[in-house]
Parts: sequence; structure tokens; C-alpha cells
Amino acid sequence: MTSPATQKSIPHCRRINRMLSKESLQTPAFSRSNSQASVDSASMEDFWREIESIKDNSIAGQEEQRPTEVKPLDGDTCDNHTAQEDGAQEDKELPRVIKTDEPLVNDNYLEKNISPETEELSFEVSYSEMITEVPKRNKFKKSDFKKEDYALTKFIVQKTRFGLTEAGDLSAEDMKKVRHLSLIELTAFFDAFGIQLKRNKTEKVKGRDNGIFGVPLAVLLDNDRKKDPGVKVPLVLQKFFEKVEESGLESEGIFRLSGCTAKVKQYREELDTRFNADKFKWDKMCHREAAVMLKAFFRELPTSLFPVEYIPAFISLLERGPHIKVQFQALHLMIMALPDVNRDTAQALMTFFNKVIANESKNRMNVWNISTVMAPNLFFSRSKHFDYEELLLANTAAHIIRLMLKYQKILWKVPSFLITQVRRMNEATLLLKKQLPSVKKLLRRKTIEREVVNPKTSKVLQKSPSSRRLSDVPEGVIRVHAPLLSKVSMAIQLNSQTKAKDILAKFQYENSHSSSECLKIQNQRLYEIGGNIGQHCLDPDAYILDVYHINPQAEWVIKPQPNF
Repeated sequence: MTSPATQKSIPHCRRINRMLSKESLQTPAFSRSNSQASVDSASMEDFWREIESIKDNSIAGQEEQRPTEVKPLDGDTCDNHTAQEDGAQEDKELPRVIKTDEPLVNDNYLEKNISPETEELSFEVSYSEMITEVPKRNKFKKSDFKKEDYALTKFIVQKTRFGLTEAGDLSAEDMKKVRHLSLIELTAFFDAFGIQLKRNKTEKVKGRDNGIFGVPLAVLLDNDRKKDPGVKVPLVLQKFFEKVEESGLESEGIFRLSGCTAKVKQYREELDTRFNADKFKWDKMCHREAAVMLKAFFRELPTSLFPVEYIPAFISLLERGPHIKVQFQALHLMIMALPDVNRDTAQALMTFFNKVIANESKNRMNVWNISTVMAPNLFFSRSKHFDYEELLLANTAAHIIRLMLKYQKILWKVPSFLITQVRRMNEATLLLKKQLPSVKKLLRRKTIEREVVNPKTSKVLQKSPSSRRLSDVPEGVIRVHAPLLSKVSMAIQLNSQTKAKDILAKFQYENSHSSSECLKIQNQRLYEIGGNIGQHCLDPDAYILDVYHINPQAEWVIKPQPNF
């Protein structure tokens, strides 16, 4: 049974769907095929069904505020009949926009032989600078594009001699600088289009300090790092992913089904009380409940995974009908501006969803289905909206998720122009530290005789690793350290063609006497540490002589690369 609020909102759904059918919503501007029109209608049904489900859960939660004793349920998993029956009931209650004899997921299969446009993408020049130069070159023009993910432009990233850098390849301090620089760049980027980037006031919700649901991501991660210091994504999320991947990737409508409500409630309470103590039994949970709780987890975060306050600026950008490349650049900067835990979690989530989409022919969950169902959960707003505003927000949020799914492999790479700015900031900090003793001398005029020569500072500078390295090691030669291998150090003569993977290969050859040593080196990477960078895990294809020239004071270390 649905609540009165749900029944009352059914006409509202019909009105919104009529708005869509009349194409009164022009943002973003899509080219539509006849077959895609039915898919769009069905996808919007998915969206409104998800909205009604969220409202029902909210009402139910308010009615059940008194603590109740949870009794064990018979059976370990919900049977297929229960989930399908719930889905059928929803179909009767919500308006059906389209009826077809063929499965909706197959409506656009015949169009998938269309080759998308291919375009090169450069990370070397500031995006805002590129936009400023566009009117002079007339390079970008307004263009429509289809909603199908296979019709979106295929970007080929230009790999420089420094290689490409993932967000996790830089130190935490350097990534903090990247976030600040990205926000500045994003403001300048929107300003180039005459769009003011304003952070709207949103209702602040205080998160819980313990449990799983409603707890800030940062708090969850802090708790998890007591067990695994290298973890980047909350462990409970990784468990949800694993549970769906075990048996749910081919399950039809995996993120549309409601699952067994009683069991979902029981598992939620058990997770809140037992997960952190490693007492929760995952083997009794089926993939449907895991999918339901995955959505609830993101929906109940104190602040949304993605900042909804940036959406108005993105909507204004889409209204100008820019090239898909411009949309990518704006989204790229938005992702780089996210806090570390949000950015890493979003990357893991998109990787997981792409695994679901890879089984589209069996689970009927394509890019557009996933994006419309997940938009209300990932981009939620606690402020009140009018119907049209809510629809506009949902449509844009779904479009952003689709872009993230399509370009997941390159959106989490740090633009090289931001890394260059980080190096300059670090160089300025180093210069300031060197000049600081001189400044102190000028300020301490009363003790100027004692400050003429600062033995401590002089001693530190003389014994600094960079000073020793510049004097002891010839030009173009680096000493690489591998503390976890048998061959712990090696001097490498660089030339213009020496890559990071060549240095790794040399260490592998020197340690080839042991199979365990070979396995170790396969799981390790070359790092650039110190100088004008905190820590930088180098691309295997990076030319080391070029890196050496921009950071001659760096140390070079081979060590394992952390995973999620």
C-alpha cells in the first residue's frame, strides 16, 4: 500500500511527464531519436518512482521513531516473487508513459554501431584561459548531442612527457592545494561565460558520530583507518559493491527493485550496531537489499556526495548550449574541487556502476537508467523547490552522472596545469623558508650581532639532502632507492628516452634471482618525493629526465602504490 502522500502526487507525475513530452524543458539540449523517446519516458518513470520511494521511506521513518525490537527473520534471502510483486504493484500505481512489446533496453541497440566523434583533450593549458581564447579562434560552437552514452564525444587525452597523474598519485597536502586551485579556476571558468558561481545556502544537518547510515564520510573513513590505514573509501561501501557484484550484476532492474522491506530494516539496524565491531554477517544479505541500502547510504549522508550548490551554475552553462568539451572541463574542475573522501568515493562508485552497465543486456540497467535512478540519491537538496526547479535539478544531475560514467577514466586525472601551479606554490614556500632567517635578523635589531651568522640555519642548509645530492651526484644522474627490495639503491644515468618503467625494469632485473622479489617490483611504482612536490607517483610512461629538470632536488623512491 502506498501512503496518501504518494497517491496525491500521482497527478503531479503525470503533469511532469507531459512537460517532458512537450519538450518544455530545453536544458540540456539533446537530439532525440524515436526509439530514444520511449527510453527517456521510461527513465523519467524510474526517476519519479525513486522520488516516491524516498518520500515513502521518509514518512515511514517519521512514524517509527520509537525503538523497536528487531526479531530474526525466517530465511536468509528474499525470494524473487517478493521483489517482483513489489515492482508490479508500483507499476499499477505510477502512470505508464509508454507501452511496448519489446524490452525498452533493446530499443536503441540498433543505433550502437554509430561511431562517436573523437577529439583530443589537453590538460596543459588552463581551462579558463582556453575559453577566453575561444572567441578569437572560433574553435567551439554550440552543438546538440544525443543522450546515448555511445554517441558522446570520445576524448583522447594528450599525454605529455610528464605522463598523466591520478588524484591519488599526489600527497594529501598537494591535493589540498589542487582543491583550492580548482575552485579558483572553476570560478574563472564560469566567469568567462558570464556566470557567477555562488554557493547557495543549504540546510546544515549534523551527522551522527557512530553507526553507518547518516554518518559523514570523513568520520566513517577515520574509523575504518583504525583497521586499515591505507583505505580511501569507506569499508561498508566496498562491502555493498562486493555483495552486488557477487550475484546481482545480471539481476534485472537491480537498482529499481525495492527488495524486502523488513529485511532491509533489520540489516540497517544490525549494520549500525555491529559493522564497526566486525560482527555483521554479510553472507545472509542478498544483492537486492545491498542495492537498496547503497542508495539509502548516499541519500542519508549529512551533506550530499556532490555539492548541489554548484548545479545552478552548471544549468546556466548548459543553457548556453556549449560543446560537450566545455561541459567536461567544468565537471573536471568540480571533481578536482571535491574533498578527498568524496572524490575517492565518487570514483569507486562510478567504477562500480560501469560494471553494472557492462551487463546491460541482462540487467536492463543502461547509463540513462542508472543516472536517473541515482540522481535523487547523489544530488539531493534539503531546500524546497517548485516542481519545475526540482525537475531541472534532477535532469541536470542525471546528465552530470552520465558524463561521469562516460568519462570516468579521465575525469579523476589531475590536469597538468594544476600540478604546475602546485609546484610553483611549493617553490614559493621553500623560498620563503630560506629567506625567513634573514627576515628575522632584520626584525631583531637589538640582537643583530648574535644574528649576523646563524650557525643552526647554515648547518641545516649544508646538511640538506638536496645540497648533498647536487654536489655528490653528477648532472643527469639520479639515485633511486627501493627500501623494500634486496637491491635497495641504484644510480641511474638518465637520457632523453628514459621512462619510469625503464627504471622499474632495471630494478626487476637486478632482483630477478627471487620470484617473490619479481612479484614485489610488479606491484610498485617510481615516486618523485620532495623538492617542489610533496609526493608524486609517476606515470610509467613519464620521461624522467624531463621530471628531473623541473625538480632537480627531488628524491626518487620505488614503493607500493596504495589502492582503495
